[in-house]
Amino acid sequence: MTPTEAGSAVRPSVPLSRNRDYNVLWISRLVSELGSELALIGFPLLILATTRSAVEIGLVATTMAVALLLGSVPAGYLADRFDRKVVMVVCEALRAVAMASVAVALYFDAYSLPHILVVAAIDGLLVSVFGPAEDAALPSVVAPEQLSQAVARNTARPYLASLAGPLASGVLFTVDHMLPFALNAAMLVLSCIALLTLRLPKGASPAVEDEQETGEPVGLRWVWQHRPIRTTLIWVALVQLVFSALVVIILAVSGEDQVGPGEIGVMMACFGAGGLIGAALAARLHDALPASVIIIGFSWLAAVLIFVMAFTPGGVLLGVVLGVVAMFMPVTVTTVMTYQMSVTADELRGRLSGLVGLFTGAAGALGPVAGGALASGDGTTGLMACAAAAAVIAVGATLSPTLRRFPAPGRQAA
Repeated sequence: MTPTEAGSAVRPSVPLSRNRDYNVLWISRLVSELGSELALIGFPLLILATTRSAVEIGLVATTMAVALLLGSVPAGYLADRFDRKVVMVVCEALRAVAMASVAVALYFDAYSLPHILVVAAIDGLLVSVFGPAEDAALPSVVAPEQLSQAVARNTARPYLASLAGPLASGVLFTVDHMLPFALNAAMLVLSCIALLTLRLPKGASPAVEDEQETGEPVGLRWVWQHRPIRTTLIWVALVQLVFSALVVIILAVSGEDQVGPGEIGVMMACFGAGGLIGAALAARLHDALPASVIIIGFSWLAAVLIFVMAFTPGGVLLGVVLGVVAMFMPVTVTTVMTYQMSVTADELRGRLSGLVGLFTGAAGALGPVAGGALASGDGTTGLMACAAAAAVIAVGATLSPTLRRFPAPGRQAA
């Protein structure tokens, strides 16, 4: 079998709401992402309550980000070489142990920065391993014609996690410092229990092909040599770079305009709400519009709306514009991911997901740095710079023959 043949077993088509295994996957990943949000807010709150060191906060955040980035590519190999269910269960179990150790340490009033750094590194690494295993398993638990719908529903999870996680972490922390970490550990244990009931078809068992035996490139080489996948990887990374910088600049602009903390919270909620609305519409728009229209259209829409943000007063109105941009992001993610999963053989999907994680992770790490540098002067100038960068991406997407003639799932590009 060649890598261009999707190698997952075909499942009978039943509504996703009644698809037990899909729901197990969806809930377990949501729990995983909620746990990440709890830790993302819980660690800074803990440091502020103990040492008040900005350096320690930055060190913990950097440790987690580096672990996520470094684990992405090896994680793809693990997802393709080992039983994906086992990989996911082990990841959640080890994360639960790590977070429980923080809760126990706080219960005995034994805060230690080295301990927190080790837990942050373990958590980041295991999150990076869990993701490719879940992504690669998805096409084997849904019918092929439901893949875009499943991907669209999956795009809602990060927005749900970003809305609920920080709020829950803040409330629990005010009651007791150990509670966010204890809840995180308990949720991960429940995720493990749910994943133990997951049924992956035998046809989805990972296999490793040898390039010398098949005569064709496999693994990361095949993923990179596939022109539409390579092009969309670069496009997604550039978009992620611009948007991660944009959020930092918007926060800086809000500070310049003396927007209150409550109103800033509403602005970020608009971003999450826009993403959730977009996720609800993503599958229908994906089916109704050509992929090239979605990708290139979003590129130009983002450039125009970021330009509009430069002249929009900070506060709720700016948050509404940001929410409109966020609304179209799940649509493009659904289009790109559905194609990538559809044309990639089952035994290579983990490596595909790992490579996507590497590109987006690197962009997500560099974006805030770039945004901070651009916002250090005039916030409006920073927004104009973001708009210019988005316009360059839009021009590149428009001129790209691959994106203009983006193939439908199941077809190969010329």
